[in-house]
Amino acid sequence: MSTAASEEREIRLDLAAAYRLIALDGMDDGIDTHISARLPGERFLLNAYGLRFAEVRADSLVTVDADGKVLDDPTGLGINPAGFTIHSALHTARPDVNCVLHTHTVAGVAISCLEEGLLPLNQWALEFHDRLAYHDFEGIALALDERQRLADDLGNHSAMILRQHGLLTCGPSVGKAFLRMRNLERSCQAQLAAQATGQPLRLVSPTMAEHVAQQYENWAASSAGSDRAWLAERRRLDGAGDVL
Repeated sequence: MSTAASEEREIRLDLAAAYRLIALDGMDDGIDTHISARLPGERFLLNAYGLRFAEVRADSLVTVDADGKVLDDPTGLGINPAGFTIHSALHTARPDVNCVLHTHTVAGVAISCLEEGLLPLNQWALEFHDRLAYHDFEGIALALDERQRLADDLGNHSAMILRQHGLLTCGPSVGKAFLRMRNLERSCQAQLAAQATGQPLRLVSPTMAEHVAQQYENWAASSAGSDRAWLAERRRLDGAGDVL
């Protein structure tokens, strides 16, 4: 196998693993939402529109170009048009982004409906201190002219809350985007649990929040941290047969 083919195979395996792990953790939404990965030559991988996340395999992923043209579709199911709108916008605007992950979880959607958004209440949430974008709801993301606004709102951040819609994370690798999404999801769950008590909320100071956010950045930049964490997540699938 050539170096390029080997590299593409590993990206496919990582992306299929992310789909399976999102399903395993209950963060999927039927056949909706999507995770994309960049391939060399400005090609992108998306899930076939009709498979549940638990059904995604490395060899079932659909290859598209930046214009949404399907280049390879092993299942014949095509792609979710809304998925193309969101993912093409961010991959095109951000050459540093190799994976975009989008979810519709109950906790994520609930936080997206709060005017205050995500609060600096817990350690998970502090990863996103001053590093979280917001995008106003424009209906189901089918209009291609929304792409520029999505890219503008994300800016240089790696996480975004889509108002009345859900959560989005991105990263230089599938693993980093997945780990970031899990922390964002947990942040939302923890905030809702704290608010549900009806007791006064104790917010972290901006100084401490920035300190912890920088600690997260240092960890993410360390292969001894995030790469090992991603490999550990992949091992959760080892006993699931031909999972990838």
